Amino acid sequence: MAIAAIIAGLVLLVWSADRFIEGAAATAKHLGMPSLLIGMVIIGFGTSAPELAVSAMAALDGNPGLALGNAYGSNITNIAVIVGLTAVIAPIAVHSQVVRKELPLLLVLTAIAGYQLIDGELTRLDGWVLLAVFAVVMGWSIYQGIQGKDDSLISETESELVAHPMPLKIAVTWLVVGLVLLLVSSRMLVWGAVFIAQSLGVSDLIIGLTIVAIGTSLPELASALAAVKKNEHDLILGNIVGSGIFNTLAVVGLAATIEPLAVDMEVLYRDWTLMAALTIGLLVMSFGFAGKPRIITRPEGLLLLMVYVGYAGYLVSTVIR
Repeated sequence: MAIAAIIAGLVLLVWSADRFIEGAAATAKHLGMPSLLIGMVIIGFGTSAPELAVSAMAALDGNPGLALGNAYGSNITNIAVIVGLTAVIAPIAVHSQVVRKELPLLLVLTAIAGYQLIDGELTRLDGWVLLAVFAVVMGWSIYQGIQGKDDSLISETESELVAHPMPLKIAVTWLVVGLVLLLVSSRMLVWGAVFIAQSLGVSDLIIGLTIVAIGTSLPELASALAAVKKNEHDLILGNIVGSGIFNTLAVVGLAATIEPLAVDMEVLYRDWTLMAALTIGLLVMSFGFAGKPRIITRPEGLLLLMVYVGYAGYLVSTVIR
């Protein structure tokens, strides 16, 4: 039953997240929200709705390790697997100035998250600090969305909205239905994951870093694969970076305010360190010079995938031992 709950929960989670994002983006367009803001906030942050729902449910159930593992594991999966796989399929050209501004910001936020882990716990105060920073980042994103002009992310987002027109009533309906099903599917997934972890004697952190993190990253993967077919490279990175910011601040922050988290030092030395290293690597890969776009090549994508395989293999080896 637990395995069935995980499988059904993941399928429903991905489907409902897709409906939620489409409904939210179409509703925002009907309300006159700028296209750049829709791409950065609604689509970029919206793909992290599964992580937020799952981590909130896990914290409410008293499984904070699952909540933290889900957030950090999703960031690792997004960069190493999704960017890596996408680059292997088709090298990614980075044009967007927004992405280049947000990537350094993600690195700073990752450093803040690491600092909070040094004392071995995430208190409610830490959670509120993360949520306050998230509010500031959202305000900055809104400002960027209002002021932004001639950014490649604008045209890519507009082409997506034109390709999937939706009346306002249908958009609102999908927004509500998607949100409700997100909560239901998250509840199923958390129950199944915790049950299996307890049955196998594995920490809920490991389950969160692997099975749950990969599952909640599926919307980002689906979005990336769809975008690469349309040559919308900046939308791919915009989603990944926006999701990373959302996971680091909102997902962990909400979980910590619900239930303070005791953090094993291995999370800092192993998981956070890899997350930070991957963020630095993505920044280096994405940063062009002299106004020229930078290409994330197939060998670089393959390297990212190999890093994840090594990390996942190490996590499995700790369970076997």
